[in-house]
Amino acid sequence: MTTVIKTDNSSQRPAPWKSLVAGGVAGGVEAAVTYPFEFAKTRLQLVDKSKVGSRNPISLVLRVAREEGIKTIYTGCSTLVIGCTAKAAVRFLGFDTLKKMLADENGKLSGARGVLAGLGAGVLESVFALTPFETIKTALIDDAQRPNPRYHGFLHGTYTLVKEGGIGAIYKGLVPVTLRQSSNAAVRMGSYSFLKQKIQALNHDDPNKPLSGATTFLVGAIAGVITVYTTMPLDTLKTRMQSLESKKEYRNTLHCAQRLLQEEGIRTFWKGTTPRLGRLILSGGIIFTIYEQVIAVL
Repeated sequence: MTTVIKTDNSSQRPAPWKSLVAGGVAGGVEAAVTYPFEFAKTRLQLVDKSKVGSRNPISLVLRVAREEGIKTIYTGCSTLVIGCTAKAAVRFLGFDTLKKMLADENGKLSGARGVLAGLGAGVLESVFALTPFETIKTALIDDAQRPNPRYHGFLHGTYTLVKEGGIGAIYKGLVPVTLRQSSNAAVRMGSYSFLKQKIQALNHDDPNKPLSGATTFLVGAIAGVITVYTTMPLDTLKTRMQSLESKKEYRNTLHCAQRLLQEEGIRTFWKGTTPRLGRLILSGGIIFTIYEQVIAVL
C-alpha cells in the first residue's frame, strides 16, 4: 500500500515584501541589460521602412550609434529602468498574491488559473507603474530623432509632458498598454509557472525543489518567445498610440488599429518583432533567474 503525503506549499510562497523587493531588483537589472533591443523595437515601430533603412535590430543600433552617437541608443533608458523596477515589483507581488488565492489545496496552479493570475498581475502593473513610464520612454525616443529635440532626460521630459498636457499626458495609451500588459503577463507568467511546475514534477523525491539557475533561465526564455508572438500586435498599437503625433492621427485604439490595417497591412502589427524577441528571450531568462535567486537569498 502506498501512502500519499500532501505537502503544504504555503512555506514555499514568498512573503509579499520579498516578492516586491526581488521583483524590483530583477526588473531594474533586466531593463538595463536589454535596453538596446527596446530602443531598436521602438524606433522600428515609429519610423517608416523607407526612412529607417535596414530592419535588422543590430544594424539599426550600430547605425544610430555611428550617426547619432552611442548616447542616443540609451535615450529613455533611465525611464525604462525606473519603470521596470516598479512594474516588476508590482507584477511579482500581484502574481504571487493572486497565485496564493487561486492555488489548490496542494499549492498548485492549473494552467488556466496561472493565466488568470498573470492577467490580474498585468492589469495591476499597467495601471500603477507601466503606462506612465512607457509613455515617457516612447516620447523621449520619438523626440530624440527630431531635428531639435525638446526633452532633456527623464525628469525634464516628464515635467514638460505634464505641464503641457496634464497628468493625462503620461497616461496616453492606457487601454492598449493594459491590453498588451495583461495579455503579456498572462502568457508570460502563466507559461513560466506551468513549465516550472512540469519540470519540478519530474523530481519525484522533492517536487518543490527550486530549479537550477540554468534551467530557470531556459524556462524564462521559452516563456519570452511565446509571449512575443502572441502579444506583438498589442505592443505595436501601444507604441503608435504613445507617439508624439498620435493625437493628430488616431482618435482611439480601435481607430489606430483600423488605420494601420488599411494603410500598412497586417504585417505592420508585427513590426519590431525581432528586437522584441531578442529582448524578451534575454529578459525572460534574466528576470526570472534573478527573481528566484533574490527570493532564495531573502
